[in-house]
Amino acid sequence: MINSSNPALKKDTFQVSATQERMTFAGVANKGMLLLVFLLTTFIYGWNTTLDALSQGAAPSPAIMFGSGILAFILALVTIFKKEWSPITAPLYAFSEGLLLGVISAVYNYKFQGIVFNAVCLTFGTFISLLLMYRWGFIKATGTFKKVIFAATAGIGIVYLVGFILSFFSIQIPFIHSAGPIGIGFSLFVVAIAALNLVLDFDSIEHGVRAGAPKYMEWYSSFALLITLVWLYIEILRLLSKLNRRD
Repeated sequence: MINSSNPALKKDTFQVSATQERMTFAGVANKGMLLLVFLLTTFIYGWNTTLDALSQGAAPSPAIMFGSGILAFILALVTIFKKEWSPITAPLYAFSEGLLLGVISAVYNYKFQGIVFNAVCLTFGTFISLLLMYRWGFIKATGTFKKVIFAATAGIGIVYLVGFILSFFSIQIPFIHSAGPIGIGFSLFVVAIAALNLVLDFDSIEHGVRAGAPKYMEWYSSFALLITLVWLYIEILRLLSKLNRRD
């Protein structure tokens, strides 16, 4: 099986002993809903706190933004390398990621009213559509499909990494962050790749269920899906902000 491009879902992710309770699709769905609830609780706090600060002419709290971001990154790494800890680390990741997304979303919505609602609707609309198409067999994670999406995701990661390094020298990669045709085209491409990564995630989770992966992998699989959903949501926010800047 070709690996998913999601770093949380790899070839050796699903391993089980004969005595362990098995993961199920229903279990993954239930754990996923719980993670979304956890994320939403801290999202609301980050959202309200940031909007209050912005309305008073202050900047978003650096402690909340960077603290939650660093914590989410650390928890994601711990979860990936210690899958058996996911019943604890996955909810903690959802809480910290929700706080960060609340701050980011409030900043975008303060600049462009209504953008967050549209981004949320597009994110979950894309998720549901792709899930249904996958279950009905309209989209299949073939070997070629996996290789193409993996390569495209790696390429995007390299571009973002180079951009992050250049930002320390006050240098920005030209065009891709603009509201011009190239910038919008780049964002459309990234949104498409982020969305298609969901198909790879669905395939990996289906493989885990069929392989009889241990029960804690329900938390881990939900965590992996959440990573892709968060990425997709942020990329949709970026795309919509570029489109709004053109108005």
